[in-house]
Order: sequence, then C-alpha cells, then structure tokens
Amino acid sequence: MYSIEVTTTFCAAHALRLPSAAGAGATEPLHGHNFTVTVTVICQKLDGMQVVADFHDIERLLDEILTPWNNQNLNTIEPFRTRINPSAERIAEHIGAQLQGRLGELPGDPVVSRGVRVAMVRLTEAPNCVAVWQP
Repeated sequence: MYSIEVTTTFCAAHALRLPSAAGAGATEPLHGHNFTVTVTVICQKLDGMQVVADFHDIERLLDEILTPWNNQNLNTIEPFRTRINPSAERIAEHIGAQLQGRLGELPGDPVVSRGVRVAMVRLTEAPNCVAVWQP
C-alpha cells in the first residue's frame, strides 16, 4: 500500500446549529477559522510514473473544492445551508467525499484499477482541535 498527503488551508466562518432544546433555529455565535486540511490518498499499485498521484493534481482538486468556501459563511452554502451542520467533522467528510468523487479526473493510469482512494481527511479548526474523517 502506498500513500501521499497534501495539506492546504482555507478561511471560513460557521455557526453550529444547536440541539432543539436550545430553541428553534438556535445557533452558536458566527465565528471564523483558518482551517487546515490534510488529505491522505492511498493506492495498491503505483501509476506509470511510479507515484500514487501527482501532488499538484491533488492540490488542484482540493483547490477546486475549497475555493467556493474561502472567506465565506459555510452556513449559507450547500450542503451546510440546509441539510448538514457545518461541524469540523462534517466539513472533513464533505471534503473527502468530494475529493473521492473527483479522483477519476486524475491523468494517467485508471485510478480504479490501481485502488486509488481517499483514506483520510484531517481538518484542523484551531490549534490542537482536529477532526478526522475516514471512509
């Protein structure tokens, strides 16, 4: 098994929706973070260049996923606007699912036949506060 990691950052605000006991529509105060995202991509077989994937290709895919969120209020953007609470755990999950869905765009050998997949997304919300998503 082989793996690579790519780390990037984005800035965004969020306010978690509180349990119904706090009252209908109650949220914590809106606040922002400089989120750090680290994704781990694994495979069973290297491609023709003898890599899991080009780091720059993974960076590009992550950038395409995160750019719409940068300097935004996540509570106003789908899927967080209506369906999903914008917790660090759910943000990490959404990043991982979006990236997994886009791995087929990687150039070179077919990713399915090599077993290329997202193994983990680590999202640092604040120093010493990390959420991890593993499919």
